[in-house]
Amino acid sequence: MWEALAFRAGHNAAVVALGCIVFGLAAGAVGCFVLLRGRALIADAAAHATLPGIAAAFLLALPLGLDPRALPWLLAGGAVTALLGVVAAHALASSGRVKDDAAIAVALSAFFGLGAVLLSVVQALPVAGQAGLSGLLLGRAAGMTAADAATMAAVAGIALGLLLLLRRPLAALLFDPLQARLAGLPAGALDAALLGLMLLVVLAGLPAVGLVLVVALLIVPAAAARLLVVRLPAMVALSAAFGAGASHLGVALSASAPGLPTGATIVLVALAGFLLALLLSPRRGLIAAFRRQAALMAAARAAAR
Repeated sequence: MWEALAFRAGHNAAVVALGCIVFGLAAGAVGCFVLLRGRALIADAAAHATLPGIAAAFLLALPLGLDPRALPWLLAGGAVTALLGVVAAHALASSGRVKDDAAIAVALSAFFGLGAVLLSVVQALPVAGQAGLSGLLLGRAAGMTAADAATMAAVAGIALGLLLLLRRPLAALLFDPLQARLAGLPAGALDAALLGLMLLVVLAGLPAVGLVLVVALLIVPAAAARLLVVRLPAMVALSAAFGAGASHLGVALSASAPGLPTGATIVLVALAGFLLALLLSPRRGLIAAFRRQAALMAAARAAAR
């Protein structure tokens, strides 16, 4: 494991680890805005809605003579249906006939069900490479090539760069949407931009942690950072560090024990960090709350004497 942590486990392993680290940085940073804006459920729906696009891209590549296993092509297909899934959920919720959470659940179920059917069609084809698509469900970091890792890092890097450009107006939208509108900020466009950043991170994370678990890397580091700090800049920096650290350690643990699924290991490392923050946070942690409760009870007993 120590060789993997020090990037001495081989060139391809080092490139994959670096790609996962860049993804973790982007997921942690963007996840703060997703969490504070209350977009966690729509992020999960978008992730699940990538499946039919990935399968359709594979099927479409065959008659076009393209490489159906090319990651950029598969991610492009996933982006189309992820966007369609989000639009469908928004349209259903805007109709007023169902609540927001029900609309998201309907869209998630419909697109994921369609994706499962298309995936079964792909796996029944007598062509090579279709088995690799199932790896995008839970991640396939152990089988990634250097080119795949570079693609993942590039998509995540674009999301990070755009977040740096939009961080101030997005922060204004998070903390006082009405004031942001009165100041002339385009709230609708900023919400759409945040959605775009979220989709980029979801797409970047598919090879590493898969569409089922990618939302965890958006939300868990941000939730852990929220327990520890108050100010948004510190929260974003800490969440990005959590995401990158969990990705690096998860990849190293998976490399040291080949039977461990990389994506699930990354998520479990992130969850361990969240549990530590939940316990040890000086303001919101369980231990601090227990101490405050014990102090109040002691003061009440002393006053009663």
